Amino acid sequence: MTQNPIQSVSQNVMEQVQRYQIDPKRSLGQNFLLDTTALDKIVAAADLLPTDTVLEIGPGLGTLTTRLASQAGHVVAVELDDRLIELLRADFADKPHAQIVHGDILTLAPSELLADQLSQSTAGYKVVANLPYYITSAVLRHLLEAAVPPKLAVVMVQKEVAERICAQPGDLSILAVSVQFYAVPRIVQVVPAAAFYPAPKVDSAVLRLDLRPQPAVTDISPQAFFRVVRAGFGQKRKQLINSLGAGLGLPKSAIQSALTVAAIDPTRRAETLTLDEWGQLCRALAVR
Repeated sequence: MTQNPIQSVSQNVMEQVQRYQIDPKRSLGQNFLLDTTALDKIVAAADLLPTDTVLEIGPGLGTLTTRLASQAGHVVAVELDDRLIELLRADFADKPHAQIVHGDILTLAPSELLADQLSQSTAGYKVVANLPYYITSAVLRHLLEAAVPPKLAVVMVQKEVAERICAQPGDLSILAVSVQFYAVPRIVQVVPAAAFYPAPKVDSAVLRLDLRPQPAVTDISPQAFFRVVRAGFGQKRKQLINSLGAGLGLPKSAIQSALTVAAIDPTRRAETLTLDEWGQLCRALAVR
């Protein structure tokens, strides 16, 4: 009888869990991916080449790391859980191109983590990871706003979060605008909760982010752009003329004038605006 691939990987993961007495920490958002099909989909979506440098976040027991190391030229895996560091380093001791770093990715600059590789090549790097869900938004912001951002990211996130990130005007959120300002997102595959140990309460999705050569709006600084965006989204279900005035501390007449110049109906709501319209609004408000 052919063995179920989830059962096969599950047995291997459980053997490691029992051998090393690893109790997945909820505080670290640890849900180890078991499904070989999902693991292969993540790697395939990254279009890896032997010359690629890959940054992995939260390698856990190293099941994804093994696949990355078999295809990429260099892998740097950042793990916060000190219980897993020696296990990972022992498992990859015979693979000098796979480096295990003990640390918190939110306090580490990618350009410093990958300094040696980036100094030897102008090809940049890719991020491939099964992200801890409780820091998904923070990690994406950290990567997208980095001095040296990745050229591509393939990450496992909660299905609902992936759908929010990929939303179109009419259903946009500040998260969607924040990601789409820097990258073009698409959902590669939905992954059921049963594909993880322990199983989370929600399904997940493999999300691919293709970084734009430059931000969607180039003549406005990101700081100014997002100051206006945050103001627009600051009061849910409020019309722009009201939310912008409150968020920016400007009189309604000034907001009305800017919306007229930008050709945006003042009764519209923030979730309906395109990135281009946010740019037009920033220009009309003369923010820089």
